[in-house]
Amino acid sequence: MSSIDWIVLILTLLSIVAYGLYKSKNVKTIDGYILSDRSLPWYTVGLSVMATQASAITFLSAPGLAYSSGMSFAQFYFGLPLAMIVLCITFVPIFHKLKVYTAYEFLEKRFDVKTRVLTAALFLLQRGISTGITIFAPAIILSTILKIDLTLTTIGIGSLVVIYTVYGGTKAVSYTQLLQMSIIFGGLLLAGVLVVHLLPQDIGFKEALHIAGKSGKANAIDFKLDLNNQYTVWTGLIGGFFLQLSYFGTDQSQVGRYLTGSSVKESRLGLLMNGLLKVPMQFCILLIGILVFAYYQYHTPPLFFNEQVIEQLENSNHKQEYENIKQRHEEISQQKTVYINQLTDALKTKEEEKIDQARAELLKFNENDQKLRTELVELIEKNDPNADTNDNNYIFLRFVTDTFPKGLIGLLIAIIFLASMGATASAINSLSSTTVIDIYKRFVKKGAADSHYLKVSRISTFCWGIFTIGIALYSSQLGNLLEAVNILGSLFYGTILGIFLVAFYVKSIGGKAVFWSAVITEVIVIGIWRMDIVAFLWLNLIGCALLILIGFILQYFLGKNNTQIKTV
Repeated sequence: MSSIDWIVLILTLLSIVAYGLYKSKNVKTIDGYILSDRSLPWYTVGLSVMATQASAITFLSAPGLAYSSGMSFAQFYFGLPLAMIVLCITFVPIFHKLKVYTAYEFLEKRFDVKTRVLTAALFLLQRGISTGITIFAPAIILSTILKIDLTLTTIGIGSLVVIYTVYGGTKAVSYTQLLQMSIIFGGLLLAGVLVVHLLPQDIGFKEALHIAGKSGKANAIDFKLDLNNQYTVWTGLIGGFFLQLSYFGTDQSQVGRYLTGSSVKESRLGLLMNGLLKVPMQFCILLIGILVFAYYQYHTPPLFFNEQVIEQLENSNHKQEYENIKQRHEEISQQKTVYINQLTDALKTKEEEKIDQARAELLKFNENDQKLRTELVELIEKNDPNADTNDNNYIFLRFVTDTFPKGLIGLLIAIIFLASMGATASAINSLSSTTVIDIYKRFVKKGAADSHYLKVSRISTFCWGIFTIGIALYSSQLGNLLEAVNILGSLFYGTILGIFLVAFYVKSIGGKAVFWSAVITEVIVIGIWRMDIVAFLWLNLIGCALLILIGFILQYFLGKNNTQIKTV
């Protein structure tokens, strides 16, 4: 990066940290530290909710997914607006009425303490691991650009987030997220405009979409009912609905965001704002990916986007083999230029026969290029069996560093950092809140002074920060990070959601039945995933339905002997 890029990057990051520390300087109570004194307006709640979900993984992996396989990932979020409506009607007013710090406090009131602890433990496990992944994602950036040790980079990024989160708690997190999302929206708009600007002079936004569409990259909607397809309308509406309902309704990293609202109305408006904006935002991020694909139809793309892996190959005994593959790749790109120009001309004149001919020729070239890529991946593995051969996470990053002007590179990298900081800070804060409220305050030290719990919260935040940084150091072999996080969530969210749905709507099932139902369900869900029976999003529905069904069965056999049925 240039000096200008470094200045933009460093000033942006330091400004965010300083702003968070400044806005949280008056945090003196546990209520202020965990829930920002329940005083935030709806727009701050809404942007905080969005920032918590939109981690750096979103901005690194989503464009890469669109570049490789098209727009189908957009369907993942189709169930989100419906989930927001359900949350606004049910979860939000109940949580506000009970004035809980965490979602899991409610479960003890409804069931018993062991159900509360089990659910909190499931949350701590999956959120602690997934937060490590969100720290690792932007670490790829500095490691790739500066060619420095990934371990040092990961520790540095995690430490930056921990500083203001330990000091200011939720208040620091929420106010920094407000500023972060403002910068992110502006930066993404600028990135999209610049990608179109970098296309040939006679190719505009409309033509770029046509070219991507004719290459099979604009496949945003798939109505086929295929349980093994990760991204369809039905997978998104049904499986995605249950995943989002569980994530926003039972995951403390999100519940803690909208409990900061000054009233039920403010919390509801914040969630509805997220429901309305999240799908268009994700669509735009994916759109940038297919615009990058269109750009590379007119320019020779890297055959493999991870520069570090290629450098290792160039410095190995397989250098000549790599050079041969690279030369053939460049020849294909040059030959393809003739047909991409034919397709462009045919699209302008709307001659369908010529469009189909040019499209068929381009598909042949792309297939040949894919075969070369497979050959290159095999060579990479031959050179280093432990090498990371999934470069989806590097596609957008490589495009930015190769093509964007000075200053804007620093801004786009800052955006990825900001997204990571926002999601990571919320997660660490929620891990600490759950640990202190659901475990420490409940079992270790009851009835202590408010100042004591505030001190313990800061210590807990620091410890979870160290833990997640440790997890981040082992995240390099997970492939596409966006999918890795969602798979991890799907293993637990269905079970957790089922517990809460029983708590809200099935008064006949008591604590003992729901506890053992949760244990059995979790074992079954992990087994289904290990056997790869269905696409991972369906695990959310399966887990939720199984827990309720098994709960009914267990409660039937327990009958009147179960005295743990409570009402709230």
